[in-house]
Amino acid sequence: MNYQLNTEKPRIMWIDLNSAFASAEQQARPSLRGKPIGVTNRVSKECCVIAASYEAKALGIKVGVRRSEAVALCPDFIMLETDPPKYHYIYKRLLGIMQDYSPNVRMKSIDEGVIDFHGIPKLEGKQLIKIGKEIKTRIKLEIGDYTRTNIGIGPNRFLAKTAASLHKPDGLDLIDHRNLVRTFRSLDLQDLTGIADGYGSRLRAYNIHTPLEFLQAPEQLLNKHVFKSINGTYWYQRLRGYEIDDYETKLGMVGRQWVVAKPTSDDNYLRSCLHFLAETTGMKLRFRNVEAHGVCVWLRFRNGDNFIDKKMHKVPFYSNQDIWLRAARLFEKRPKHMIIQTMGLYLYKLTPSTRNQASLFADIEKQDFLTKAIDEINDNYGTFTVYSADTLTGKQNIKQKIPFGGTEYFNLLLKRK
Repeated sequence: MNYQLNTEKPRIMWIDLNSAFASAEQQARPSLRGKPIGVTNRVSKECCVIAASYEAKALGIKVGVRRSEAVALCPDFIMLETDPPKYHYIYKRLLGIMQDYSPNVRMKSIDEGVIDFHGIPKLEGKQLIKIGKEIKTRIKLEIGDYTRTNIGIGPNRFLAKTAASLHKPDGLDLIDHRNLVRTFRSLDLQDLTGIADGYGSRLRAYNIHTPLEFLQAPEQLLNKHVFKSINGTYWYQRLRGYEIDDYETKLGMVGRQWVVAKPTSDDNYLRSCLHFLAETTGMKLRFRNVEAHGVCVWLRFRNGDNFIDKKMHKVPFYSNQDIWLRAARLFEKRPKHMIIQTMGLYLYKLTPSTRNQASLFADIEKQDFLTKAIDEINDNYGTFTVYSADTLTGKQNIKQKIPFGGTEYFNLLLKRK
């Protein structure tokens, strides 16, 4: 059967650190090696595993499992809190290694990245395998000998990521037009990245039960019946090795949330904590060089009820002061007798920043100057060298959470070095 596969030589490499954060802890502390461990943002009785070692995964302890459930499965299970500086070091070293081979590097998450070798002459598939082996060796030497890495090579990002998942842990595989059909025969439908229960059910409803049957499905069937959108064409092309995933996801919002360590209704304590969340959100906003028009504050109370309020503003804002003033007004509307268990805020309707342009209004220009001056001081001397006094209590109580699946926090730290 003529599948009309992309016959281009593979130029995409997908790099995935296996159980990265659990392995980082085992790398740093040899006494943890070979033991079932998990990582969470804040240890509590019912906290969830957000990263698990291979030893824990073998016992059924996976991402999302609660600590109590993990201990029931394995009484010797060890739960650790995240250690941001440790993961920042790994991120920085991994990014540096990848950039030694191509300027076209994009981190997809904290522990995954893509190297695009297009435009680099005289590269064949076998040469990329050699480079992949070299990168695996460098990761062990420069990051840690307990670090295991999966590398996949393919003509597009989808097949490269699929190749990186074939032989975990520590695999190195290539998928191209010569072995694509054979590889698909060895996989289950939901082994394909992006095909979870929802899409899997849609495909099975049209008698598509395997990756090979997915590949054989007519484009019209996928478009008009299975996906009922242009997404059907995207999958038709993606499966054949054509690149359609080389784009930046549009930023919809930025924000932060925090599980209150000791649920309370204390106004001064909660205001300081929310103010701290507002300032760290402002830092993320300016790092992305965008401004916001909308702000939302949401709360979850100990009795299970929720409070949420949001407001759109005609004039965009980006300074810590403006963000806090808008968030504080919303926060004041809450029922003040209720005990807060979780709190958060986010900024939305984001637009590219125009703050580099001269302002017609002196007060706005002064505020912009002050914001830039504070950011520059923090850039040079460390995050939160200068911050609002009102956030002191919040700064002492709120730890920086690791944004699993995102890279903005670590890119911000790299920028501030």
